[in-house]
Amino acid sequence: MSESNETKKTAAVETHDPATDGCGCDQTLAFLVLRGWLAVRAILTGAEKFGAYKTIQKPLMDPTTGMEDPSGAMIDMKVKFYALTNYSGIPASLKDKFANEPLLPQLALTTFDHLLGPALIATGVMLLVGLGTRVSLFVQGLIYIALTAGLILIKQDDGISWLGIHVALVALALMLAQHNKFALLKKW
Repeated sequence: MSESNETKKTAAVETHDPATDGCGCDQTLAFLVLRGWLAVRAILTGAEKFGAYKTIQKPLMDPTTGMEDPSGAMIDMKVKFYALTNYSGIPASLKDKFANEPLLPQLALTTFDHLLGPALIATGVMLLVGLGTRVSLFVQGLIYIALTAGLILIKQDDGISWLGIHVALVALALMLAQHNKFALLKKW
C-alpha cells in the first residue's frame, strides 16, 4: 500500500512541467497589477476630493516671441490647487439631488460626505503597501456598494455601471488575494 502511494506521488511530480506552466507566478502578477490599479484609483479619487479651481490673471504671451504682450493685456486662467479647506466628499452638483432624496437620511449623507475622501485615501495606501490587503479591498468594496446605492436613488445610470465594474474588480482582487506575495500583513 505504501508503494502505491509512492507511485502516485512520483506520477504527480512528473506531470508538473515548468516549461509549459511558465514561472508559476501569473496569478501573483495579475494580483499585483490589479492591486496597484485599485490602490492608485482610490488614492487619486480621494485626493481629488481636496481639489478646486481658482481664477488667476496672467499676462498675455505673444506666441511668436514668447514674451509678454507689450500692451499689458491680461487673461484669466483657471488653475487647480489642493487644500484641506477645499474638501468636499460629494460633488456639489450631486449634493442637492441627494439632499432631496427621502431614502437618504441627512445624518448618513453628512457622515458619508465627511468620510469618503479620507476612507478612499486610507484604503488606497493600505492596498498599495500591502497593509491589510484583504481588509482594505473589502472596505473599498463596501464604499463602492454604498456609492452605487446612492447613485441608484438619484438615477445616475452611467455612474452605476462604472461602480459595478469597480465592485467586480475588487471581487476579483479578493479572489486572487491568496497569491499576494508582497505584503506587510498577508493574513489580513
